[in-house]
Amino acid sequence: MAETAVIGVIGGSGLYNMPEISDKVSVTVSTPFGSPSGSIVIGTLRGKRVAFLPRHGEGHTLLPSEVPYRANIYALKSLGVRFIIAANACGSLTESYRPGHLALPDQLYDNTRSERGGRTFFGEGIVGHVSMADPFSPELSGVIARAAAAQVPDAVIHRGGLFVVIEGPRFSTRGESRTYRAWGGQLIGMTTAPEAFLANEAEIAYAAIAHITDYDVWHESEEPVTTEIVMATMAKNIDHVQRVIAAAVERLDVNADYAAHHTLDNVVMTARARIPAATADKLRLLLGARLDPGT
Repeated sequence: MAETAVIGVIGGSGLYNMPEISDKVSVTVSTPFGSPSGSIVIGTLRGKRVAFLPRHGEGHTLLPSEVPYRANIYALKSLGVRFIIAANACGSLTESYRPGHLALPDQLYDNTRSERGGRTFFGEGIVGHVSMADPFSPELSGVIARAAAAQVPDAVIHRGGLFVVIEGPRFSTRGESRTYRAWGGQLIGMTTAPEAFLANEAEIAYAAIAHITDYDVWHESEEPVTTEIVMATMAKNIDHVQRVIAAAVERLDVNADYAAHHTLDNVVMTARARIPAATADKLRLLLGARLDPGT
């Protein structure tokens, strides 16, 4: 029987090396959009099968702009994933979101420029316009917040926040960092877009656990962000992140029906007879019967 999972976790290898995870199986998934970042580890966590995907590849070999975001999301969808919990190391753009804290952002500003492995599943003869007003699932973020409050009370978790995504791999200049603050951003990172957008296009509820490693470069009394600072704080954050994910997995109702599970209703603009057969084959997993004539 093929391995399946309803819950997916995207992040570093430290997540699927959690001691609580048992019965681990590594699976290789191919997609019409190329290979995902690496093999997907499916294991049992708090009684549920969970698929863990290393965003930057095994050994962290992919730049943020090199991550095959479409292939990653498609691969998880093909395994049966309906919920994604993403772990994102990030900087803070506001005093109260301190290094070592966690945050559950509710908004996203995409300031990236490269193609990033594909920004949408649409194209090649099919046009679809998906609502992206709320890129993070409020229902899933709520489950994570309540689970953390009940089971990880020593973690400081902020609800909400605007997550600014930059191109990378370099960190911001002081001028850029101050501009993002002026825009109202609370968090800054390099990988949440287009990942969150593609998850929504795949009708997967997506929420991010942003673990804060630094104050970027805007804070005058703090040292500017460096890779050394990020790595040191990540090592301290990982325990909280692992425990919050485990608590959320335990609490999550895998049969829950969220708004994100219906994002593709009535979004296809192209006449069904005009959709190329090859494109329809690629998107059948996502669109299903919506590709049939008369729908």
